[in-house]
Amino acid sequence: MTGDWDLAEECAQDAFAAALERWPRDGVPRRPGAWLTTTARNRALDRLRRGATEAAKLREGAALWPSDDPGDGDGDGDDGTVQDDRLRLIFTCCHPALPLEARVALTLRTLAGLTTAEIARALLASEPTMAKRLVRAKSKIRNAAIPYRVPRAHLLPERTGGVLAVLYLLFNEGYGATAGADLMRHDLCAEAIRLARALASLMPDEPEALGLLALMLLHHARRAARVDDAGDIVTLEDQDRALWDTTEIDEGLGLLDAALRQDRAGPYQLQASIAACHAGAADAADTDWARIAQLYGRLAPLVPSAVVELNRAVAVAMADGPAAGLELVQALEASGALAGYHLLPATRADLLRRLERHAEAAAGYREALELAGTEAERRYLTRRLAEATEQG
Repeated sequence: MTGDWDLAEECAQDAFAAALERWPRDGVPRRPGAWLTTTARNRALDRLRRGATEAAKLREGAALWPSDDPGDGDGDGDDGTVQDDRLRLIFTCCHPALPLEARVALTLRTLAGLTTAEIARALLASEPTMAKRLVRAKSKIRNAAIPYRVPRAHLLPERTGGVLAVLYLLFNEGYGATAGADLMRHDLCAEAIRLARALASLMPDEPEALGLLALMLLHHARRAARVDDAGDIVTLEDQDRALWDTTEIDEGLGLLDAALRQDRAGPYQLQASIAACHAGAADAADTDWARIAQLYGRLAPLVPSAVVELNRAVAVAMADGPAAGLELVQALEASGALAGYHLLPATRADLLRRLERHAEAAAGYREALELAGTEAERRYLTRRLAEATEQG
């Protein structure tokens, strides 16, 4: 209605504040959501009337405000296709008029509750840079008068890429938190999986939606084995595979098989295929690292990401020896693409440790320790540093 993201957020916050004041006294309304929406809308109208461009803004607001009649409008309104409220909003926010990264960042900030710092780390950008991108996205919405509505069914495909990216990054922040005391944020993982299920149900013929859900489930299945009783990290090769959730693994493998049968393999299906290689190995020694390295080789052209290249380097190291992996890691370091990313020096340090170059490994662990964001990661790196220092 307002065409202004910041104004809309402020008026929504005012409505919640009014509810906190009035509902304990007057009782909860029969339709709480409608009460909040109406209160926020009235506050927005009051603000717009006081503005210098009152008439133009009110006309614009009236045009953008959806009619109560679902059959009314220009064909770009909600037709009830997306039933889940949160997923409806994610589709709404992933507007194709914005660059993909801006769609993802704005949605994570507004709907997923991630902080600007968390989004910046997830997208490998600095916090000031991410803050500027969010401001630019909001400004474009305002200046271009982008209408934010739940899209009709025929418009969903053009927004699916952004929705998939939002859910993927939401799960990643839950599965490997970028900051805080704990390695995992179970609430974010659960919400991402719930939304991915809703998306896969909505779009059963979209193999990447199935692939993303499979990827989440195959990773999530390992959650109980990722930390010990003290909350310390247990590496994949040392995990007790009896603790892995076989129900989630079986479901993930079934979804991946259904996706791959459509013969349109994309990035999420390839990543799920990598996770399936781990899930299918009886123990660490049984892991098909050559297959994993091959899959990363297929993924790299589709997702030109330095993180993918780092993961490929690990797979190559496991398949062909640590020296081969170290060569790829050093090339990544020379490029500067992962500057400030703690897993780069941590990976270098681990490969140097396997090569028994302990003094150099210790230096890498120190560098990674300075960059690590969670207490669990810092404890792990501190242990590795002590081991490398003692052996060096």
